[in-house]
Amino acid sequence: MLIKIYPENPNPKAIEQVVEVLRKGGLIIYPTDTVYGLGCDITNQKAIEAICKIRNIKPEKANFSFICYDLSHISDYTKPIDSTTFRVIKKALPGPFTFIFNASHAVPKLLNSNKKTVGIRVPDNNIAREIVKALGNPIVSASIKDDDEIIEYSTDPELIYEKYQDLVDLVIDGGYGGNIASTIVDCTSGDFEVIREGKGDLEQFL
Repeated sequence: MLIKIYPENPNPKAIEQVVEVLRKGGLIIYPTDTVYGLGCDITNQKAIEAICKIRNIKPEKANFSFICYDLSHISDYTKPIDSTTFRVIKKALPGPFTFIFNASHAVPKLLNSNKKTVGIRVPDNNIAREIVKALGNPIVSASIKDDDEIIEYSTDPELIYEKYQDLVDLVIDGGYGGNIASTIVDCTSGDFEVIREGKGDLEQFL
């Protein structure tokens, strides 16, 4: 199923439709402030395994991000974050960053792996955030990789739908996506270490 949702003012009925799919263990492809993402409900083990299958990765090797509405619940998934780090991420989010933290005890249970770290994303995109808000918990997310090496990430939702319609339950057309991924910042040691340069420039928030 392909549904159109406008990012400026997401239709609550359409958001509810997406949430229903997620609650039933479905997979969705949705827009963010960077590239389109492949996501499911973090509380659904089978759905997480299905994402691993599509991406051809073992669940214990998967580096998933948790897409959150804001920072109010991230302490459920991370070990305590010091106040200096928190101040920076509060300024940088919502935005095109994935911050990696030491994971709380809840994460390995959710992901059925021994993951010691977790990536946290609060995208500056109303569609993604409204879905998470209505669902009541984060969604697990992976970027959709493109086979064509020239176009690393698919940007056209209709082409994404053509390619993934048999693998996922719903694709959201939220307009053209970007083709630059988020900037990944490792915060596990208390410092900010940029491990992948992407769309976000962390310097302006330090």
